[in-house]
Amino acid sequence: MKLLKWQLLVVLFASGVFTANSQEITENKFGKGLVNVVAKDSSYSLKFAARFQSLFTSNWDFPGNENLQNGESNFLIRRARLKFGGFAYSPKLRYKMELGLSNRDISGASYYTHNAPRYILDAVIKWNFYENFDLWIGQTKLPGNRERIVSSGNMQTVDRSLVNSMFNVDREMGVQLHHGFDLGNNFLVKESVAFTQGEGRNVTRGNIGGHHFTGRAEIYPFGDFNAYSGADLDREQTPKLAIGAAYSYNADAVKTESVSGSYMETDNGFYETDITTFFLDAMFKYKGFNILTEYADRNADAPIAVNADGTPTGDVVEVGNGFNFQAGYLFKNNFEVVGRYTTIDLDENITGAGVHNQYTLGLSKYIVGHKLKVQTDVSLNDFTDNMNNDLMYRLQVDIHF
Repeated sequence: MKLLKWQLLVVLFASGVFTANSQEITENKFGKGLVNVVAKDSSYSLKFAARFQSLFTSNWDFPGNENLQNGESNFLIRRARLKFGGFAYSPKLRYKMELGLSNRDISGASYYTHNAPRYILDAVIKWNFYENFDLWIGQTKLPGNRERIVSSGNMQTVDRSLVNSMFNVDREMGVQLHHGFDLGNNFLVKESVAFTQGEGRNVTRGNIGGHHFTGRAEIYPFGDFNAYSGADLDREQTPKLAIGAAYSYNADAVKTESVSGSYMETDNGFYETDITTFFLDAMFKYKGFNILTEYADRNADAPIAVNADGTPTGDVVEVGNGFNFQAGYLFKNNFEVVGRYTTIDLDENITGAGVHNQYTLGLSKYIVGHKLKVQTDVSLNDFTDNMNNDLMYRLQVDIHF
């Protein structure tokens, strides 16, 4: 019943917005938001936008792969989002709220989310309280790896890499402090720290373990640019580079992938261990050419979960490392070709998983930048055990009002 009420409210709100706009000619441009208003007394502003991604996937098995006897294919709405943003009271007090509506957006309901769908992706206030210092309060992305911070609507491939899937620290509820400064000659430094709950987004009760501490620093030696958007749509006329590093320390973590994965349950509650994750990444853009590279490494004090008597529970922390390198070139007709190499090397003695290599070749057509685009790619998944190798094809249409 609660789910139905939420869905009805969302539908009614969206219907009201579209009905209102259907009665008049708007000056809003496509991709700039469905609603853009500023109070007459400048006491607040609101921008409302919607976007979704329609995705087709198909997998073909290799000889010896028992998991994909005849291949598989699937159509789905990969993401569907409602986005709200603006300022309240003063331009120095900004806010952002983003709701997810697709099955994959809201999945993950549990006792710890009060068995409610996880609609809320972002709900954060950002206060510029002094010069270049911003205080963030609420739920939003943590200052982890670059690929995760890049919006899913601004990627240069159909989706993020396996390195991100395995190692990212995603979103959480807590506080963050962001700052940046110029060392001179357009050499910029940006840094941020976060103190959060430690068990992922939308957890509303039962904070079982400790807390999560995250920090990120990056340098822009050749000046500022859009380092959190895939593809060089701005066609930078001078070389631009951003190099970043991030560190995550999750004290007494209870999940197999720090803030995500499954809970590590024992015969006497939950297994707790300190988990650390290190990220190193870089983004380069110049005249349509773009490079993104990332390295991630996860460790745990005691990665094998055990019961009170010392017997293994069967759960383990996914310790290991991964590397991702991708490069693309944007032609003048706004077609882009991109190639990606990804490798995941988990500790086989602990996780039982061997090395997973993925080779991807992609093609994108940017019709209205990232706001309207068609993307496709084909990937070869190569496992060291040779039992799960397969070929994956994806085609996606992304529209962002």
